[in-house]
Amino acid sequence: MAGLFHYHFMQNAFIAGTIVAVLAGVVGYFMVLRSQSFAGHSLANVGFAGATGAALFGVAPLLGLFVSGVLAAFGIHWLGLGGRSSRRSDVATGAVFTASLALGFLFVHLSTAQANNIYNVLFGNVMGISDRDVLITGITAIPVLAVVLLAARPLLFASVDPIVAEARGVPVRRLGLGFLLVLALVVAVAVQVVGVLLIFALLVTPAAIARRLSTHPMVEIILSVILAVVFTWSGLVAGYLTPFPVSFFITTFAFGFYLLVHLASLLGRTGRLLL
Repeated sequence: MAGLFHYHFMQNAFIAGTIVAVLAGVVGYFMVLRSQSFAGHSLANVGFAGATGAALFGVAPLLGLFVSGVLAAFGIHWLGLGGRSSRRSDVATGAVFTASLALGFLFVHLSTAQANNIYNVLFGNVMGISDRDVLITGITAIPVLAVVLLAARPLLFASVDPIVAEARGVPVRRLGLGFLLVLALVVAVAVQVVGVLLIFALLVTPAAIARRLSTHPMVEIILSVILAVVFTWSGLVAGYLTPFPVSFFITTFAFGFYLLVHLASLLGRTGRLLL
């Protein structure tokens, strides 16, 4: 443990991991509140197609993640008419999901020489993040957090009751598109830490736990961020001390804590019923 921060790659891992955890904690809360977990998962798979396609053509995978995510966000919004109908929105998300998955498989088949890059996209490689990646992550995080915090109140209103919010003059459709764009950027950044297949570990689980522990939106957001940071730091320490991947530990710690909270909630309800 004494040499944990002695290595430059560990310093980069903690900086990038913390930034991603804060982003995922904030944006993941609104994603769970808006019941758009499927959209987040679909954007992650779109990112897989974008990253593998970028690797195939010799472009930085992170750029492919950003571009494909933004295009997919516009596609989901346009096909789902901004999410006015949850049913239509799910159909639109599913259509984009299947198309991107097919493209991803095609690019994997064509880019056999890029196996290492593809593995990193699928499962993350926070220990291999460069100074440039840390800089890009930080530059991305600042405007994303600023936009979410500025739009927090109307976004919260539109997420809880979109019909009333629209009647009160809140631009629900534009907020829906803006949030999908923000979610696409966060997914692109978070893929570096946990990868496409494990993206829910940071986007969904901390927010889901926070919503079980509190009913106040601001407290829930703060709890979501704290939990995401704790899971990330714990995973980094465990990954440093063992030969196993960091993303495995982040996912396992997050899921394990969620199970504990869920069981405690069930036991609490059972106790109240018995009393």
